[in-house]
Amino acid sequence: WLGINCLLLLLAYPFIPMIERLFGFTSDITLTELSDMNKPLLKEMSIKAPGTLQHSLQVSNLAEAATDRIGGNSLLVKVAALYHDIGKIASPQHYIENQSGGNNPHLEMNNFESTKMIIDHVTEGVKMAKKARLPKVIIDFILSHHGTTRVEYFYRNQLKEDPEHNFDESLFRYPGPNPVSKEETILMMADSIEAASKSLKNPTGQDIDQLVDKIIAFKLDHHQFDDSTLNFDELEKCKNTFKSLLRSIYHVRIEYPEEPKQTA
Repeated sequence: WLGINCLLLLLAYPFIPMIERLFGFTSDITLTELSDMNKPLLKEMSIKAPGTLQHSLQVSNLAEAATDRIGGNSLLVKVAALYHDIGKIASPQHYIENQSGGNNPHLEMNNFESTKMIIDHVTEGVKMAKKARLPKVIIDFILSHHGTTRVEYFYRNQLKEDPEHNFDESLFRYPGPNPVSKEETILMMADSIEAASKSLKNPTGQDIDQLVDKIIAFKLDHHQFDDSTLNFDELEKCKNTFKSLLRSIYHVRIEYPEEPKQTA
């Protein structure tokens, strides 16, 4: 019996992928393997889009910590964050984190062309993920990490050029869907917060708190969390975690109260 059990244990590992496909779930073993930075897609990203890789690593840290705080599947969101922007590999120079002060190709494009290029990283990411046979649960994160939000920068540029709004606003929106699971919702927040935090120069703790509150309020106002299973208590815990981590990243010091002025 001992020998048979040892044999079954040895056979279990190679059969895991088949069992996952058969029953439609993704094991922690598979997720751990996908987090290996030598995996083809992650290695390709490190070479072709190093700025995107650094962004993904930061998003992964933020999302993992927030998911841990609410008791969610932190390994799943950590791995999903590593792959959520793989579509940028197809055209890395069109994304600011990969430009390194060089030429910006969007200067030669109109707002509609630029928007399509930005949105395409979602559809390209799904194609790459399917080709690499990534689990469906990871593909769901790629599809939902921008929900149905607008590409605000180019949308607002177009409004300046055409104040009468004689254009189709839907052309500036990601196709969605909106996030459903708690982990998908957290990844959406972490992605937007990490990207926006890059614009902060020597931020104070108050600057960071305002940024996190503003971004999450924007998502709520634009109905991005309407289908989410994340409740408001968990949302508040996530916000506090993001604020705490960003303060550590930017080495924010304690803000001492000003010394009261002495009267003569």
